[in-house]
Amino acid sequence: MALDAFDILLDYEHRSLSHVAGLPEQLEAPGLWRGIGYRIGRRRLASGFDEVVEILPLPQVTPVPGSQPWMLGLANVRGNLLPVADLKQFLEAERTVLHEGQRMLLVRQEGGNVAVLIDELFGQRSFIPAQRLEDPVLAATGIPAGRYSHFIDQGFRLDEHDWGVFSLERLTRTPEFRQASSDLVRPQTSASSTTPEEDHEH
Repeated sequence: MALDAFDILLDYEHRSLSHVAGLPEQLEAPGLWRGIGYRIGRRRLASGFDEVVEILPLPQVTPVPGSQPWMLGLANVRGNLLPVADLKQFLEAERTVLHEGQRMLLVRQEGGNVAVLIDELFGQRSFIPAQRLEDPVLAATGIPAGRYSHFIDQGFRLDEHDWGVFSLERLTRTPEFRQASSDLVRPQTSASSTTPEEDHEH
């Protein structure tokens, strides 16, 4: 059964709040950043609440021939076909090892939502300005290295762990990612179309 992101996060609320120095006075401090924490490979990342529509367990996924290796296929979620992408494989060219309790983040994308697979869900994370990593320090952590550098502009250090703020919105606007997820659902929409323009599209 699908779990709403904020229902899950409520369970983490009290534990995660204890990780923010100076609470409760600083909960409403200027510059406070709050979002959803998760892991991709060895990197700890966080994305804004406004970027995650829902947190879902990994359902059965049907591969689509000819799709990108990191595009796992289509999943039927409450009657809707949903492209599912292996975010680690897209970013690192290394497939995620599936395990029980796997989660994926449902992300808005123009033309339809898309799900991205994550290695581990940490729940809500809150960061204050004093925990922000300066650009040289952030670069030294290796968090924004490689393809990650296109999606991470800031980071924080919390309890000896470094976190990169990952832009899921920017991910869904990346032409390579967007095209692959759109192609995955295109056969479902074009099959019912009878317009001459679409008949000669390919």
